[in-house]
Amino acid sequence: MNETISQDAPMACIDDFSSWILHEDENILVLDKPGWLVCHPSKNGPWSSLVGAAKEYLQLDTVHLASRLDRETSGVVLLAKHKKAASYWQKGVELKQVRRNYLAILEGELPARKVVSTFLGKDPESEIYVKQRVTGNSRKAKSAETIFSPILSKNGYTFCSVATLTGRKHQIRIHAQWIDHCLVGEKLYGRDEQIYLKFCESGWQKEWANILGMSRQALHGRHLKDMETGVCFSAPLPEDFLHFLKVEMKLSIQEIKECVSVSDQLNFKDSG
Repeated sequence: MNETISQDAPMACIDDFSSWILHEDENILVLDKPGWLVCHPSKNGPWSSLVGAAKEYLQLDTVHLASRLDRETSGVVLLAKHKKAASYWQKGVELKQVRRNYLAILEGELPARKVVSTFLGKDPESEIYVKQRVTGNSRKAKSAETIFSPILSKNGYTFCSVATLTGRKHQIRIHAQWIDHCLVGEKLYGRDEQIYLKFCESGWQKEWANILGMSRQALHGRHLKDMETGVCFSAPLPEDFLHFLKVEMKLSIQEIKECVSVSDQLNFKDSG
């Protein structure tokens, strides 16, 4: 099964879009993408994707994604307004001059920093076309390395800073499952991929809240940084993250602020 977007998926609007803007100049538009919106254009119209909405907002025929996030991953996304800016940022991502850091909530209490280095490839045992898995080294496999740095563990969960040394499809989600600490809210790389299939067919079911904890995977692109110039864009924690940290992990606002501060101090040290 290919990844699909249901016809009743939520749509962006101009007021929402304006509130997502983190930075804008003559070259780039930096957005805080919500965790329910795809990046690439879809058949459901311009306001069903981040790129489509950006084109409407900017009144441009073309905008260029420097790097993307999965639909259910929130956080910093940079779009270039013209080819020269696109070339700079896309090449920076390719050469690892432009890097990301993430915040995640993991199932279970991760006791120490974990470096995961594997190969990834298509999962032949899954009926879901887009699903990848950890595999052996082969001609088609791609190397992937992820660093999980736990910030605070409590009530059976871990608030974690995540750095990637490679940029493979679904990398963090696969590696979290590989170390037996799936992302909270994970439908595809979690306990049962049938939840993902049912979600694609009929949308979110309320009874899954007790199983998954959140309605989307708890992964947030906190920072996007140009390592050469030092320019860094940051997205605040989204409301669903904050709600989970307060209600399920029983963290105070002060504890959450301290956790984010600690994660920001780790900012790109692991990926440097």
